[in-house]
Amino acid sequence: MTESQTTFDPVPQVAKDLNLNSQAVAAVVSLLAEGATVPFVARYRKEATGGLDEVAILAIQERTAYVKDLEERRSAILKEIEKQGKLTEQLRNTILACTEKARLEDLYLPYKPKRRTRATIAKERGLEPLSDLIWAQAGPGDPSQQAARFVDEAKGVPTGEAALAGARDICAERVSDNADVRALVRRTFTDSGSVRVSKAKEHLDAVTKFDTYASFEEPLAKIPSHRFLAIRRGEAEGVLKVSLEIDEEKMAEATLRQVAVRRDNPWGAQLELAVRDALKRLVVPSVESDVRVDMKLEADKAAVEIFAQNLRQLLLAAPLGTKAVIGLDPGQRTGCKVAVVDETGKLLEHTVLYLVQGDRAMEDARQTLRALCRRHHPAAIAIGNGTYGRETEAFAREVLVSDGLKEIFPVSVNEAGASVYSASEIARAEFPDLDLTVRGAISIARRLQDPLAELVKIDPKSIGVGQYQHDVHQPMLARKLDQVVEICVNQVGVELNTASVPLLARVAGLSESIAKRIVARRNERGAFKSRRELLEVTGVGPRTFEQAAGFLRIHGGAHPLDASAVHPERYALVEKMAADLGVPIDSLVGNASLAGKIDWRRYVSDQVGEPTLKDILDELKKPGRDPRATFEPPAFRDDVRTMEDLRIGMELEGVVTNVTAFGAFVDVGVHQDGLVHVSKLADKFVRDPAEVVKVGDRLKVRVLDVDLQRKRISLTARRDEAIEPGRMGTSPQGSGPRPPRADRAPKAPPASQFANNPFAQLLKKGK
Repeated sequence: MTESQTTFDPVPQVAKDLNLNSQAVAAVVSLLAEGATVPFVARYRKEATGGLDEVAILAIQERTAYVKDLEERRSAILKEIEKQGKLTEQLRNTILACTEKARLEDLYLPYKPKRRTRATIAKERGLEPLSDLIWAQAGPGDPSQQAARFVDEAKGVPTGEAALAGARDICAERVSDNADVRALVRRTFTDSGSVRVSKAKEHLDAVTKFDTYASFEEPLAKIPSHRFLAIRRGEAEGVLKVSLEIDEEKMAEATLRQVAVRRDNPWGAQLELAVRDALKRLVVPSVESDVRVDMKLEADKAAVEIFAQNLRQLLLAAPLGTKAVIGLDPGQRTGCKVAVVDETGKLLEHTVLYLVQGDRAMEDARQTLRALCRRHHPAAIAIGNGTYGRETEAFAREVLVSDGLKEIFPVSVNEAGASVYSASEIARAEFPDLDLTVRGAISIARRLQDPLAELVKIDPKSIGVGQYQHDVHQPMLARKLDQVVEICVNQVGVELNTASVPLLARVAGLSESIAKRIVARRNERGAFKSRRELLEVTGVGPRTFEQAAGFLRIHGGAHPLDASAVHPERYALVEKMAADLGVPIDSLVGNASLAGKIDWRRYVSDQVGEPTLKDILDELKKPGRDPRATFEPPAFRDDVRTMEDLRIGMELEGVVTNVTAFGAFVDVGVHQDGLVHVSKLADKFVRDPAEVVKVGDRLKVRVLDVDLQRKRISLTARRDEAIEPGRMGTSPQGSGPRPPRADRAPKAPPASQFANNPFAQLLKKGK
């Protein structure tokens, strides 16, 4: 670490950039530097941070890293220029005042070691004095006459015009190295530039998924992230040709004024030629490349933020809770894999149901499912929403109804990433003797019980709730998603005696290795009786305990507060509150009436203030409360199971599965999610879909169009939209409802769909 880094204080700049209180920023920076985690700082150090939440703390963390990197680069640049003997006081002050990396690099460009260029060659030929005359625009006589003095065949300057050309190359490089000129060109691109797109010649006659952009242009300042990423993907696949366009003449005139070119003398004419050459050959290509990189970075940030928002909602989806569940992983040829788990997620039994192998197999499947329900008394049957998911759900519903098992309900569960889990090391460690498909059924059942606890076992990128997730900067995406998972896990809290290694590893302060030791200790010596016993685990010292303890729960533990979010460092304070009320502490915890009698002002001290005290009182009223919503199963229409069942104008209730910058995808129970465009999400103008919907929301929609060829469904959530009902939408290009025809009636699914398929025949009959 350099001396400048050890003395540099990033707090003032970070506070200014984020418009936050400098004392709060200083506290966050200090706590994080000491090894505190973001969840711990947000939950248990509110007095120091002024109540900043995780989002603000992460912003401080990221901005601090940026400012420190900038300072490190600034220090290196100053040393390099000083070593060259070219560091003036004015240049030093300009560099010290710089707050952006791009501007800093522009300032350094004239002093940066260069490869051999046309300008360096011209200097080797002795043409720098002539370039000085052009730059000053005040040379004596005609430039051609002065250039004649520099003609030297031996040096590669055969004519006066060649001498002028070389001198202009030197001037052009000076223009290119000018930070103000580069800033002007950059502003021209960002403020008034546009993206122009066309199809590559070899794809002109082909139908591609990028045809929307076959002839397209949009201002850079307005193009949304998802559109820019789509265009870049088309360019990367060779289908699209992309260029950034600007008014080059207007920019050239502005640059000529910036450089103060005088057109009233022949030397000024030479300088104008140099400026125009610099723009075309050096500045514009370089800055355009920088702008593309910056646009990609901003688009990546927007896409990653959308992914993070969706992941957060999915992780915090309402859990069914500690109830037994039967999980069904739908399958046709190889059968439906079935797994029964108890209220803790432990596997009790597994089998296979064959639904399309004939009447006998179908009846055996019915009997098997009935027997499982009567033997294990599950609260629900969780069915994966993949291929044949709706048919499998209908089968389960028919069995439950026919057998009078009304207390059990079937639920469609998003199975995205379940196959990734099934083949993972985590799954192999949990169920080494089971087939991948059985592991998938277990995961589906557990996802219904507790989505968060099960989804933490999967790489967040495999859950599939983002847009263009494979096109964005992968380290940025991974870092952001890991932050979201950590925040969600600690916001909900983790039961120490039942949590898996992946779940424990996400607790603030704990690592995977410590999580494994916790589980090993649990297996060897039985359940933890108190949070304090955590200190007996190898690797858990006072610092780790401080960070993790408040997020771990022990129901039925030695101390009544072990099941709450009250940190052990505040147990003595709560015990004093109980003593002041004249009641034992176990009578206070969970008693809202008694907690309501506590005057928090009596307990304010230098270490504990209003935010922490109010959090403690909330916990005393409802200890260990789960911030997630109450579970309610979605209600799909029984008469809608495939895309062919959809009709224009049909009203449906669906579940939002993904939110993007351009709209929301909704599962309406037909294997293919429909898109509600941002313009169709509400009866009012919506700028950002996340303002009105989130992943997991129930949404009432109507069908606008169905494109069977491209498997696209267009939906609307607007109530004021006029739709002609009843028709089957088969728009080949998905361009909207076709003109009505009097002879078009709703079509039934083709007969071939039910041929030799008893399971499908059952569904066709509506049993």
